[in-house]
Amino acid sequence: MSTLEHSLVASSVSEPIAEPEHQLAELYTGGITPRETARIALKSLVANKLRSLLTALGIIIGVAAVVALMAIGQGSQASITSTITANGANLLTVRSGSSNAGGIGGGVGSSQTLTTDDAAALADTSNVPDASLVSPEYNGNGQLVAGSLNTNARIVGATATYAAVHNATVANGEFITEENQTSRASVVVLGANVATTLFPDGDAVGQSIRINGLKFTVVGVLTSKGGSGFGSTDDGVIVPLSTAQYTLFGGRAISGGAALVSSIAVQANDSQSVDAALSEIQQTLRTQHTLASDGSADDFSVINQQDQLDSLTSTTQTLTLFLGAIAAISLLVGGIGIMNIMLVSVRERTREIGLRKALGAREGDILQQFMLEALTISLLGALIGLTLGLLIAFGVNISGLIAAVPSFSSALMAVGFALAVGLGFGIAPARSAARLDPIEALRFD
Repeated sequence: MSTLEHSLVASSVSEPIAEPEHQLAELYTGGITPRETARIALKSLVANKLRSLLTALGIIIGVAAVVALMAIGQGSQASITSTITANGANLLTVRSGSSNAGGIGGGVGSSQTLTTDDAAALADTSNVPDASLVSPEYNGNGQLVAGSLNTNARIVGATATYAAVHNATVANGEFITEENQTSRASVVVLGANVATTLFPDGDAVGQSIRINGLKFTVVGVLTSKGGSGFGSTDDGVIVPLSTAQYTLFGGRAISGGAALVSSIAVQANDSQSVDAALSEIQQTLRTQHTLASDGSADDFSVINQQDQLDSLTSTTQTLTLFLGAIAAISLLVGGIGIMNIMLVSVRERTREIGLRKALGAREGDILQQFMLEALTISLLGALIGLTLGLLIAFGVNISGLIAAVPSFSSALMAVGFALAVGLGFGIAPARSAARLDPIEALRFD
C-alpha cells in the first residue's frame, strides 16, 4: 500500500481493516464480491453483539406475539368446532320461540310452543323422510346432592334416542331406556364432570342422589367429551323425558294437558339431506300449529348446526386476525428500532465508509453491506421470536386453560413480515451510507 493509503487507514476512527492484496485488487477493479460483503456485514454485527441483540428485540417480541396469538386463536377455533360437531352430525335443532304476540315477534325461547306431539310428528317418516332420528328434550337446572357433596347442574329430560343423536356414549352403566321413559322412572345418567364432583371415588353407578330434593338412582355415567358450553354433556345430567316433564318440572312442563319440550333435535340422513330435512320440519310444524305456510307467523326456530358452526368460525377467524394485526404492530416498532440503530451506525462508521469508497468500493457494495446487516438482524430476531412463540404455545397447551395450535402458515407469515420490515426500514440508512461522498466522509470527525 502507498504512504497515502497508510495515512488514510491510520486516520480512521474505526478498527483498522486488514485486507489481503488480492482483495485490494478487486476493490481497485470495481467493487467487492457479495461473499466478502456478507463477511464484512456479519463481522460488524458480531463486533457489537449487545447492540445487535437489542436492535432485534422489537422483531423478537413481534414475531413471538404473532405466532403465539395466532396459535391460540386457531386453537380456540378448533376447540369450538370440535365441541359443536361432537354434539351430533348433520344436526338440526328446533327451539320454541319466535312467537308473534300483538304484532311483536319474540326471540328464540321467548315462549313454550313445542310439545311431545310435535316431536312425534317429526319422527314420522312420512312427514320428514330426510330425517333419521328425533330427540325431544326438556332442559332445566337443579341442585344435585350426594351425601355431603353437592353441585348445580344442567338437567336434560330425554328419551333413548338422545345418545345416538348427540353421539353420547356411556362409560359405566347404561343409558336411559324406553322402559324408563314409559314408567317415569327416577333414574339419572351423570355427565363425566358431575360424576367426578359427586363421586370422587369413581363408584357412581347404583348410588342415590337427590335432584331438587327428589331421590334418583344413578344408572350410568357418560364418557367425557371435553370442553364446556354449546350443549356439552360433561357438566349436566340426563333423566327420562317423562320424569322431567311430570316430576321435576311439572309446574312448567305441562300446559293445558300437553307435555312441553324445550327443543327437538333432528338428525338428517346425511350432510346432503340437511336442507331438505329443514324444509320438511318447517312445513310439518306449520301444519301442526296451524300456521301460515309462508313462515310469517312461525312460533318456532330451526337452527342448522353447520350455519352455527360457520358463524362461530367466521367470528373466531376475525378475532384471530385482529390479534395478529395488533401483535404485528410490535414488528413495525422493531423496524423503527432497526432504522434508528443503523442510522447511528452509519454516523459512527462514516470514515470507514469513506475509506472503502476511496479504495474502490462502489455505492452498490456499501448499500448491499448495510442491507445485509438489516436483514441479518431481522432474520435473527425472527428465528428467536419464532422459537419463543412456539414455546409460549406449548406452555399454554400444558396449562390446559386453552388450546393453542401453531401453524406453518402463521409462522411463515410472521417471519416473512419481519424480513420485509427489516428490508423496508433498512433501505433509508443503507442508501444514506451508499451516497456518502468519500472525501467528505474521510474529513468527518
